[in-house]
Amino acid sequence: MNKLNLDNKLITSCRKYAKSIAKDVQDYINKHSTVSVERTVLRLLGIEGVDKFDVPLVNRLVDDVKENGDLSLGVSIYIASALKANNKNLTEYLDYYLSNNVSLTDNKLVNKNEVDKILRLYYKKSLTKIKKNRDLRTKLINKYGERKTELYVIVATGNIDEDVLQAQEAARAGADIVAVIRSTGQSLLDYVPYGKTTEGFGGTYATQENFKIMRLALDEVGNELNRYIKLVNYASGLCMPEIAAMGALERLDVLLNDSMYGIIFRDINMKRTFIDQYFSRMLNAYSGIIINTGEDNYLTTSDAVLEAHTVTASQFINEGFALEAKLKPELMGLGHAFEINPNIENSFLLEIAQAQLSRELFPKAPLKYMPPTKHINGNIFRAYQQNAMFNIVTNLTEQKIHLLGMMTEAIHTPFISDRYLAIKNAEMIQKSMKSLTDEITYKKDGFIQKRANEVLENAHMLLKQIDKDGMFKTLANGVFAETKRAEDAGKGLDGVFKKSNDYINVVSDRLEAYFNEN
Repeated sequence: MNKLNLDNKLITSCRKYAKSIAKDVQDYINKHSTVSVERTVLRLLGIEGVDKFDVPLVNRLVDDVKENGDLSLGVSIYIASALKANNKNLTEYLDYYLSNNVSLTDNKLVNKNEVDKILRLYYKKSLTKIKKNRDLRTKLINKYGERKTELYVIVATGNIDEDVLQAQEAARAGADIVAVIRSTGQSLLDYVPYGKTTEGFGGTYATQENFKIMRLALDEVGNELNRYIKLVNYASGLCMPEIAAMGALERLDVLLNDSMYGIIFRDINMKRTFIDQYFSRMLNAYSGIIINTGEDNYLTTSDAVLEAHTVTASQFINEGFALEAKLKPELMGLGHAFEINPNIENSFLLEIAQAQLSRELFPKAPLKYMPPTKHINGNIFRAYQQNAMFNIVTNLTEQKIHLLGMMTEAIHTPFISDRYLAIKNAEMIQKSMKSLTDEITYKKDGFIQKRANEVLENAHMLLKQIDKDGMFKTLANGVFAETKRAEDAGKGLDGVFKKSNDYINVVSDRLEAYFNEN
């Protein structure tokens, strides 16, 4: 595909700069870990649940080591040492730990070489379950097939039981992908709530039990419809890797997992975020979960015409970070959005240029295309028209993950009827314009080609500058979304630590071995 007559040397150079930018940050990542990474290790050893004060056990254990031991060694060695010293299996030790108010650091540390031998049984069970989930997903998709462009809708009632009803009705109406929006502010919690929840705020809490409930519900309706319905949640925020692990264990299919979103839009410390996204993406790569990145959010604060190149630059950077984590292009749902003001002359052509540019730069990626929101107002008829234009661009440029726009955006949380109309709008355009993209070429040196090449050139210049300045300085300067974030500020920095030379993470060691073998 080369409808835009793009400069391949320029594209190669963009990837070279993005790789260098990611590699520079990766050097920092490799030397550090976070409390959320360590909690994820415990979850993948099979530890779940809460204590009598409703504190998640994984938080309590990691905090114990942080306060009474040496967390720079990693939590793996402390768990292994406790099991050996007390001659107990993991379940028995956790009962003993909670009943006797002991510390995980009370035991003589085992030899570093013994750690994997002691813990292999536990993490292997989780990784085997994740692999079975991956294989089952592949089997079901091969059985039922999937649309070239998949229709993605949101449920967000706060009550998982109500979400189930709405999600199943959305599937029956034609949705291919259902996302359960998280409760407001959950990304800033440094723990994951436990169990089934029915009282979220602006969304439903992301918990492993809620994941399980929704997965079962979508499998049920999928079996009824002879389709595989994909499930989405959010692996972002302070518990990014933990939610990636929970999603893998419960067979989620897509996780919002941007390398910079939490930094820019949630003021989470950049060091914490970069470390967490790497471990998250390793898990996503192993589990076959598609990531969705958050470039669309840049355009909610920045001008979509003037700052389009920052979206493209960020897509290249997100690709660079994903490749460091061994994530294949087929799992990179790089993001962008239909956010140009419709009152601008030729705004529709500008949108085509941007969407086609994303498609041609990342031909294997299941691109996530977001609907208009910024320039939607209370006029539902104009909103419906804007969403129809968005649907046309989606179809014309062969986007993969098509997040449907709602005509009542900016008025209220969409009713089921609003969602139904959105699905039918998109389906009509998909069917009536099915082969349009095969019939369309763009005028040589015309408006669309010139615009796309201009954005690419500006993205290249920006990537070159970021490579020179470094990612930390770039974020401090507010290059993306016009939002400045300091290197040593933001939430979660106190959860970052430097690894000692004797640091052990049995899960990441096994994942790295797996990727080297495969």
